[in-house]
Amino acid sequence: MNDKTMSLALIGAGALLGSGATAALLRLLTPPIREAAFNSSSNDAKSNGKAVLYAPAAEDSSSQIEKNYEVDPADLLKDDIVSEQLTRNIQFFGFDAQQKVTTSYVVVIGLGGVGSHAASMLLRSGVGRLLLVDFDQVSLSSLNRHAVATRTDVGTPKALCLKKHFSSIYPECHIDAKVLLYDDSSEEEILSGDPDFVLDCIDNIDTKVALLAACVRRGLKVLSATGAGARADPTRIRVADLRESTNDPLSRSVRQRLRRDHGIEGGIPVVFSLEKPKAKLLPFKGPNGDEENPSDYQVVPGFRVRIIPVLGTIPAIFGQIMASYVVTQLADFQVHMEPIVNFDMDHYRVLHQRLVEHEEIMYGTSTDVQVDIEEVMYVAKELWHCRSARDQTTKEVGRGMWRSVNELMLVRWDRSKPASAWNLILLKFTEADEHESSTLEDIKENEPEFFARVTSTLKRAELDFSL
Repeated sequence: MNDKTMSLALIGAGALLGSGATAALLRLLTPPIREAAFNSSSNDAKSNGKAVLYAPAAEDSSSQIEKNYEVDPADLLKDDIVSEQLTRNIQFFGFDAQQKVTTSYVVVIGLGGVGSHAASMLLRSGVGRLLLVDFDQVSLSSLNRHAVATRTDVGTPKALCLKKHFSSIYPECHIDAKVLLYDDSSEEEILSGDPDFVLDCIDNIDTKVALLAACVRRGLKVLSATGAGARADPTRIRVADLRESTNDPLSRSVRQRLRRDHGIEGGIPVVFSLEKPKAKLLPFKGPNGDEENPSDYQVVPGFRVRIIPVLGTIPAIFGQIMASYVVTQLADFQVHMEPIVNFDMDHYRVLHQRLVEHEEIMYGTSTDVQVDIEEVMYVAKELWHCRSARDQTTKEVGRGMWRSVNELMLVRWDRSKPASAWNLILLKFTEADEHESSTLEDIKENEPEFFARVTSTLKRAELDFSL
């Protein structure tokens, strides 16, 4: 039996016996067999966009010996061990979609409680190339929230710490670790190379604003994490546009600075918590127990020193959410995030009543109204985000949304069909009048993009109701 056949047999046997047996059998794959399975030439692939494969040393060795193999990321899923490791992702996304993830390049800046977990799950999801950036070192107090660091890593740069641990989880990933502070001088070094996504896991306002502005300027997709400290409720974490984040002092400051200094109003997705912080900044105490000035202990001016109470689970969840968002985006897997709206049931009752009244005026009866209050809430909130179907921007947030309901109503998209959840659109009063005076053929001909967007949204409603 040749080496490759042996490796396949071992993996197959493990699959039959279970995940535990698979892990045990993989240990039987000696480095020569593992290398034969790759069937690759020995070469350094750091700068040519191809993955670097690491074959681990013998188990009784205290260190790892890196052996480089030049493998095109597009071929990684052809490797038997890689495809088995990522088999659940392949089953979820499909092979072609997972291939997009495997050939992608993601930059993660800030590798603390949020960034380390985000990077870890991007790696485990099969992202083919990662750039890990952080100027700081692992501290003992950060072990309550870091994804992989141990006590032996204390004092080690976070970027190098992650790279060390990651090499034993998914050695096929091309990992570049930079012990570097993001600023104007390092922008090109960090953001060049046309990354598919940038994750902003920085907690310093100046640096965060500069990074987000640079990503917008360069046309890079970016996802930003806001404040995870002093929170405890995992059910209130959301992903939305920066303009919609509430109860978060960090995102409020970032939003104001981006508008003032860079003319950026929004368009940046952020992970944030609707929960109000449970605690404020704590007084900083030095080694002798006396209260001191935190700036005296800062490694870099402007960066906080551990004076924010943090429940380690919350930044971890932030990071996991970021990874999930990015991986689904890379795979072109459509996920409809729950919108951030501030309507209450009284608002939905108003919309329902207006619909009934409008039907009676237009058609002489309201018998074709096939939605109740809860279904009106679904249509308004899930389909149209409590905004006009013609204006899906996020200009109105917070109390502004309460006021906006005063000029919104539900009308039929197709007048020949009943007022069902999959045939209602939310429009302003003036827009509703215009819609009622036109035909779907006119809209399709004159406004093809609007027509396509509405029909796609209503098709989703039809599928949601399993019709």
